[in-house]
Amino acid sequence: MNIEDVAKAHNAVFHWYPVQKSVMLTTAKDTIRFAEGIAFASWGKQSFELSQAPMMKDGIIWIADADVQKIFAKPAAVATPTSSAATAPKTSAPISSSSIAALPPASSATAAVAPQSSAAVSAPASSATPVVSPVAAPKNETAGTREVKTIVIDPGHGGKDSGALGKKAQEKDIVLAVAKLLKKELEKEGFNVKLTRDKDVFIELGQRANLANKWDGDLFLSLHCNAIDATPERKKQVQGYHFYVLRAPESEEDRAIARRENKVAALYGEKNAKEELTPIEWFKLEARLEKYKQNSYMITEQLLNSFNGGHIRKLSGGVGGAGFMVLVGAMMPAVLIELGFISNPEDEEYMMTAKGQQDLAERVSKAVARYKEAVHSYRETLGR
Repeated sequence: MNIEDVAKAHNAVFHWYPVQKSVMLTTAKDTIRFAEGIAFASWGKQSFELSQAPMMKDGIIWIADADVQKIFAKPAAVATPTSSAATAPKTSAPISSSSIAALPPASSATAAVAPQSSAAVSAPASSATPVVSPVAAPKNETAGTREVKTIVIDPGHGGKDSGALGKKAQEKDIVLAVAKLLKKELEKEGFNVKLTRDKDVFIELGQRANLANKWDGDLFLSLHCNAIDATPERKKQVQGYHFYVLRAPESEEDRAIARRENKVAALYGEKNAKEELTPIEWFKLEARLEKYKQNSYMITEQLLNSFNGGHIRKLSGGVGGAGFMVLVGAMMPAVLIELGFISNPEDEEYMMTAKGQQDLAERVSKAVARYKEAVHSYRETLGR
């Protein structure tokens, strides 16, 4: 069946994500996700197998008739028998895209602040006679929807991991210097600022996001310097800043940059380290990304505006997306900032100077302040 026809027949809103090659159907109560070539779907907090993987033909996504019946059957028909949801009665609360199973957090610190814990809604004793619970104080809003107060800055690499190397400098030193200056600038603006490292120490990629979650951050900024392995002449030609959000890469260049940053985990023996996410992992992660995606783009937009006209030029469009492991576990809007190319003599020289580092810190700080204003304005339109 044509999946758009399925959406119309069941009064569902159809969403197609071409980069991830995935589909989301949203009804008044449920959100169902599946992807081209992957023979399973996500429904609420459940994942279940399909008889056939959805396929694209002539620009249309097709799904098996039997799977359509399975997806839109009663919840108990598609839930895994061992799941608690299989025995609990259906609630009237809608299931949002943020409820869908995502990649498991790397540590309990992540789980401690993850939204929508299973204790948030208690199931009634029976569908006929619900239990009236005492009115509880409203829960704090999650990152991305509340006022922006806590900024977590992650100076990339550190300690035994030098990061990219220039002719004179190391990435780990430049980003730490900029991070410290950025902290001061943001504190002047009234932000609560945390650094994942404030000295030359090594911290695993997964632990960086865990720290951000532990501190209940509103925004996660991972600072880096870009680099290419090429001839001296080519290195002189390639320069510029670039900002990355967590999404499936659209170009081989973005994929290669993510692999280079992710190699750190494998190189230093980090558990479950990998250079790239698999299609299934992207599929599972997408639900959580949906929650923070818009705000991640909002901060990149402000960064582009702030960096425009600076000493370091923009690289191509200025914004890309890839599977940076340092961003995967962050339960908040997040962006990876490539300040410039340490492999480019001009960029490196500027990033090494006190003037250049102060300038970069001020530009990031200005972008964060404008981002805070944008979030505040949006909240006002919602009457919050």
